Amino acid sequence: MLFSNLVIRSASFAPSLLRSSTRTFAAMPSIRPVSPEFSSGPCKKRPGYDMGKLPTRNLGRSHRSKVGKSTLKFAIDETKRLLGVPEDYLVGIVPASDTGAYEMAMWNVLGERDVDICHWESFGKGWFGDAVSHLNLKDTVSVTEHTADYGHLPDLASVNTDNDVCFTFNGTTSGVRVPNCDWIKDDRKGLTLCDATSACFAMEMPWEKLDITTYSWQKVLGGEGAHGVLILSPRAVERLETYVPSNRPLPKIFRMTKKGKIDAALFTGATINTPSMIAVEDYIDALAWTDGLGGVSALIKRSQDNLGVISDFVDKNDWIDFLAVDPATRSSTSVCCTLKLDSDQIKKFAALLEEQEVAFDIGGYRDAPPSIRIWCGSTVEKEDVEKLMPWLEWAYETAQE
Repeated sequence: MLFSNLVIRSASFAPSLLRSSTRTFAAMPSIRPVSPEFSSGPCKKRPGYDMGKLPTRNLGRSHRSKVGKSTLKFAIDETKRLLGVPEDYLVGIVPASDTGAYEMAMWNVLGERDVDICHWESFGKGWFGDAVSHLNLKDTVSVTEHTADYGHLPDLASVNTDNDVCFTFNGTTSGVRVPNCDWIKDDRKGLTLCDATSACFAMEMPWEKLDITTYSWQKVLGGEGAHGVLILSPRAVERLETYVPSNRPLPKIFRMTKKGKIDAALFTGATINTPSMIAVEDYIDALAWTDGLGGVSALIKRSQDNLGVISDFVDKNDWIDFLAVDPATRSSTSVCCTLKLDSDQIKKFAALLEEQEVAFDIGGYRDAPPSIRIWCGSTVEKEDVEKLMPWLEWAYETAQE
């Protein structure tokens, strides 16, 4: 009979096409996300963004001019205020994105005592590799590796926080975050070095647990690349002023002290090298947007709401699942999902969505298991995530044809 193979799909998604086999096929949805930018970095610009409205006061001017320094200092001051960074912490704008900021920290402070390094995805693994292969820390101190496969966290309770500790707050390439920092002792003797590039502004940052924190404004705030932010606790400053690694030359762009004291000018707007002042204005624009929404708590809610849309979708479909095994560790920014498709089909899945200009750049990271990665940070509109979901079903069915 002509209609014997018609399957009624969930009313929340597009109706199935009428086919002559028992397999069901999703119809191509008619409504696309307004913004198809779901890249995990650089990330989507804020809603209503207009590059033409950025101030041009710094174009053609020195970053060391009065207006240049005041602009940089304003960006630093607003960062501290909006993130709730303690008054006695220092915030600086440094070269080379989050990577530059984190390497800057590692090369300056590691080696004074034993180190515990935690990693569960590619960037954290990279910090471990740099520590043992380039800083050669194992020649002078003990290095303990705490690791887990993609989708999991290592046993953080086994970390010795009397050692220096390197960890990633949110694994951008695995979609696995630390659910909290209770495993870090308040009376620790070591420093904690936290890569928070895809966490800052979208997750609560427990500053009392963090001695060195780094991020890039190209992530949650949708800023431009090439600049990093470095946040130092008083304990980190003390380490910088009392410990000088032996036989470790520091490039100019890594140097944070002068004559044994912290270079305070770096944390008031005197950058080490020339920043892009239009990128700084772009960052200030994102900070103003954050403030207008009600601050970081509003950004956290936006990201959590986006994750909620995908969570609901995953619950209703058995062909998609989170890469993060424990729901408590699921990232609300870099949401990574596995599909019941082989690796070639997943590549086709992502290509189909890009061809339809529905979702750009959602293929999983090259070192991750075959998967997709949907950026759900605070600049992404919940309505666009909702509009994307029927397209995922369509792409899943179409990728198998």
